[in-house]
Amino acid sequence: MSRLAIGDLATQYFADRNIFCAGRVDVEDLERTRWATGAWVQTTVQGILPDVLGKCGEFEERQIGAERYNFLTGCADTKTATILIRGGAQQFIDEADRSLNDSIMIVKRAMRNTKVVGGGGAIEMELSRYLREYARTINGKQQLVINYFARALEVIPMTLSQNSGADGTKILNQLRKKHAEPRPRADGMGSTA
Repeated sequence: MSRLAIGDLATQYFADRNIFCAGRVDVEDLERTRWATGAWVQTTVQGILPDVLGKCGEFEERQIGAERYNFLTGCADTKTATILIRGGAQQFIDEADRSLNDSIMIVKRAMRNTKVVGGGGAIEMELSRYLREYARTINGKQQLVINYFARALEVIPMTLSQNSGADGTKILNQLRKKHAEPRPRADGMGSTA
């Protein structure tokens, strides 16, 4: 692969020996290939050493629609992958690209920072449990106010479960049971299934 044009004579030489060659390759594509195969970009073909060459299990050139693609599979120790997005309209392709990028970034951030805040009403259920325990230590009308506030917090997981088509009362009871266990809980609506 070369950023420059490859002459007809050289192209024929490679083709006769069943060797793939490509000229006028974008720098971005060269970098992707380098990362996938472990190769090093060279400025000359003179004195190439084996340790600068990349390796892959299989190379295949395929035509998909009107475009030709080069697939490098079975690359050892690779940390890259390419996802091919195709669609009928550019608008759908762009939206799929944005959604895919968002998903990848979420996974990347989750792997870098292992601290997770529970969703699906988990925080509200834990606060409700804490407030109900605290209310038992207080006498008078304040106990009622705290209990009502604790119950109000439980509306969030109840609403989430009802909006997903589940039985809100059943889910709420399961969450109360899980949050009553002695260890810290991060169980939300999705953890009861």
